[in-house]
Amino acid sequence: MTDLAVSHDRLRPLMFSIAYRMLGSVSEAEDVVQEAFLRMHRSASAAAAAPVRSPDAYATTVTTRLAIDALRSARRRREQYVGPWLPEPLLTSDDDPAGQAESAETLSTAFLVVLETLSPVERAVFLLREVFGYGYDEIAAVVERSEANCRQLLVRAKRRIDERRPRFEPSPERRDALAKRFLAAVRDGEVAALERMLAEDVEFQGDGGGKAAAVRKPITGALQVARFLANLGRQGAQIGAVLEPVTVNGQPGMKVSAPGGVIGVLSLTIVDGHVQGVHNLINPDKLHHLGPVGDLDALLSARG
Repeated sequence: MTDLAVSHDRLRPLMFSIAYRMLGSVSEAEDVVQEAFLRMHRSASAAAAAPVRSPDAYATTVTTRLAIDALRSARRRREQYVGPWLPEPLLTSDDDPAGQAESAETLSTAFLVVLETLSPVERAVFLLREVFGYGYDEIAAVVERSEANCRQLLVRAKRRIDERRPRFEPSPERRDALAKRFLAAVRDGEVAALERMLAEDVEFQGDGGGKAAAVRKPITGALQVARFLANLGRQGAQIGAVLEPVTVNGQPGMKVSAPGGVIGVLSLTIVDGHVQGVHNLINPDKLHHLGPVGDLDALLSARG
């Protein structure tokens, strides 16, 4: 078998890409990848271990099966989640492991929210086929189903996804220019400027997980969302928040930091020159992988 210690750096990007898209959690994906490597090393060390023809396929199999089990457990916890659930933000770049697999659109916050409508096995089949390009025979071996069943699972998954699949701005230049103006308008609390940049049916979602004050239901409509964002900008100025443009899950966004550390990450879905969706994650439990986390509620309380 190929020495997995040598293969670690090469295999990890693929394994993390699968695990993160399956789970929507950076910390849980890293746990899955670590456990997958431990199992692969134990298998390689077994005296009777047979040679593995494809380390990539083997890594995919172990990672996917562990991710399916982890997602089943996570689903039970998410049923009790307070307010809307959003995936942990992944601040991506050209050399980021999760950003190397196919289109960044399948990594976006909006798309990962849609994937939550699938069962764990449906999600695995969809990702392995549509994102990572595996054949039905390979997928069947990974999820331990027949090829015919995998085809049926994919049809069901695609039907469900197509009903809610988000669209994205095809021009990166237009997208980034709009995101820059959007950030400035939020920082300055300019309602009129924000309203012009928002689609009429724009939707704002917040995720505080019961750990930070966030809207429990989506806010819709350009004027309503513009007013809410402008108010967030004014509150941010009061607590000394710093808004930094970043790429969040392959899409434009901003990281919000304040005394004590990061307090939130906001990501945008931009379509046809307008902001179609805004996802604001302020649950501190989902921000620790980004560094020190500030106490948003305490900062707001201190400012009255």
